[in-house]
Amino acid sequence: MSATSTSVNAPATAAPWHAGMGAFLKGEGDTWLFVLRTTVAFFLTGWLAMRFQLPQPGTAMMTTVIVMHRQSGMVLAKAFYRVLGTLVGAAAALLIVGLFPQQREPFLVLMALWIAGCTAGATLHRNFKSYAFVLAGYTAAIIALPVISSHPGQIFDSAVARISEVLLGLLVTAVISDTIFPVRLRDTLRAAVSSQYENFLGFMRGALLGEVARERMEQAHLRVVRDAVALEDLRSSVIFEDPEARARSAHLQRFNQRFMAASTTFQSLHHLINRLLRQPDPTAGRALQALYQPLGVALQASAQQPGQLAAQVHEVRSGLRTRAAQLRQELMDASQAEDFAVGVELLRRFVKELEQYVHARGQLTLQVAPTQDDARAHFIRGNDYAGAAVAFTRTAITMLLLGALWAASGWAMAVNVMLLATIFSGLFATVPNAARMTGKVAWGYLLGVLAAYVCDYMVLTRMEGFTLFAAGLLPFFLVGPYMVSRPKLSVFGLGYTMGLVNILAITSLHAFDPLRFFNEGTSHMFAMGAAVLSFALMPPLVGTAWLRRRQMAGLRAQVRLAALAPLPGLQHRFESSNSDLLHQIVAHTAPGSAESSEQLAWALAVNETGRALIHLRHDVAHEPASTQLHQHVDAVVLALSDFFALPTAHGWTRAEQALEAAVVLARAQAGERGVAARALLHLRLVRLAMVDDHSVMAAYITPSEPTRESAVHAH
Repeated sequence: MSATSTSVNAPATAAPWHAGMGAFLKGEGDTWLFVLRTTVAFFLTGWLAMRFQLPQPGTAMMTTVIVMHRQSGMVLAKAFYRVLGTLVGAAAALLIVGLFPQQREPFLVLMALWIAGCTAGATLHRNFKSYAFVLAGYTAAIIALPVISSHPGQIFDSAVARISEVLLGLLVTAVISDTIFPVRLRDTLRAAVSSQYENFLGFMRGALLGEVARERMEQAHLRVVRDAVALEDLRSSVIFEDPEARARSAHLQRFNQRFMAASTTFQSLHHLINRLLRQPDPTAGRALQALYQPLGVALQASAQQPGQLAAQVHEVRSGLRTRAAQLRQELMDASQAEDFAVGVELLRRFVKELEQYVHARGQLTLQVAPTQDDARAHFIRGNDYAGAAVAFTRTAITMLLLGALWAASGWAMAVNVMLLATIFSGLFATVPNAARMTGKVAWGYLLGVLAAYVCDYMVLTRMEGFTLFAAGLLPFFLVGPYMVSRPKLSVFGLGYTMGLVNILAITSLHAFDPLRFFNEGTSHMFAMGAAVLSFALMPPLVGTAWLRRRQMAGLRAQVRLAALAPLPGLQHRFESSNSDLLHQIVAHTAPGSAESSEQLAWALAVNETGRALIHLRHDVAHEPASTQLHQHVDAVVLALSDFFALPTAHGWTRAEQALEAAVVLARAQAGERGVAARALLHLRLVRLAMVDDHSVMAAYITPSEPTRESAVHAH
């Protein structure tokens, strides 16, 4: 039977020689369309700059190279932040030159501090917001440095010229990317929304019906984090491309917030049930499994419209109380009943959040105005200021040393050295292995300089007029965008293109000056060497083990945020900053390693404990409770925030004792309903997590007198 099957299936599995040809041709087609758009924007910008008699058409042409992207939304987003950075940098240049018009040393000190501050700001932001800070730094240098030594009075003219050149390049690039075979970012966003929605519902369905292996459950949290951060990144860029997406931006933020809330609650529910199933008597855990089965059945019809699915989830939610009461009657032990009540509360919250998530998905396709809650659902980023401090220090030292070289030597080309060093200090301040990355750019830049020499003195000397100029430059230029479009060559291609365009110094009346070419080429390579050396001597902290440890400490400190921050908007702030921090950490950790497992375990513990504290604080703050209960809750909140800030066995003991005392008091004051009863559920949930020796808490658990919660780690 097996032999027959093999012979029959063999032809079906043999791939024809042309199987991958379609994908290859499509990829090459997309690449050459990108090259076409870049090339048209580059030469059209140069022609217009010369027609408008701008002083440096090469600056406008370089702008098209820097902002061009495969997707039009990315081009518009990048252009917006480049305009913003250019205007801020121009204002800074005017101010700095105005303060020290004829005092080069104070000018250089203040300029170095400004550039360093902008570089530090770039490390604290994501996407093209970071790029705006980089632009603000080196635009000030581009405007101010060439005029400070000889003609400070021309600073305003220099600023107007640079702004005009940059704006022209941005305008032409935006028009070309939006008209010549545009690739819409909104399509990518829609695909990301659909993928997130379908994958999450599919995972929920499989997990609730027992079709997902338990070892995959925690890894699913990483996907949730990646999806949430990716969707926010896309949303922040697509608003520049599509008016409809811009109008729905608040809905997208709310949709993402519902996604993070539902996934966090489900992880808490999953871990609670696992803990209860590990107890000597797993009756409560099995009862909870029976309770959530109708939800898994409802999700089997997830292919239907969001409105219909939300109605089915709401129906499951409406029947929870009755079904829970029936299952509760089968639990004879009081502690089992209490554990079951904790799980019922978590399941009720999860079903409500899942219904809201499905409803939010439906609203993305409807013409509805955003609510006040939608407008408040901002994605908060998590930052570590140590990296910004290193970037500030490195850039300031580099600029001060290069400024001192200029002041001491009087070398005219030292201005070029400072300009290029400024650009690359900012561009690569936020990437790991910045010295290696800058080194690749330097090799590409050198190749671009050599290509520019061949182009300038062996081709362009035989050309006259813009048409022949473009024809002569075209073969040399095409190499750059093509390499940029290839992932393995993109950095090298960026250096090549910048070297080619910068060293040609394209103007309306092109001058062939070998001495200038040699001097500028030497200064450019000196600047690249200075940038590589600065990154080698003081590398960025991105991706280092030291920074990952700091970021993990920052992630654990989010429990203090949940414990002490004002309650309005706290849940979304807590979840979004947690997701961003974890995303930064795991991006530079080997997948499947022990370090990665520990990071994920702590992230889940932080999410579970932080959410429980937020709900606990909310219940106690919004309904009258006894002064004694308030005091015990405050003691629990502070003890937990201290433990997560600095995990120790002593801190665990202090938190466990505070939890035990609060649980005993809440149990004594609890009635059928009321704040004490709800507080008891939150406190029990946290305590069950704190004594779970299958979790990250195992290293800190101190043996004590047996309690009802101790059963979870009895084995």
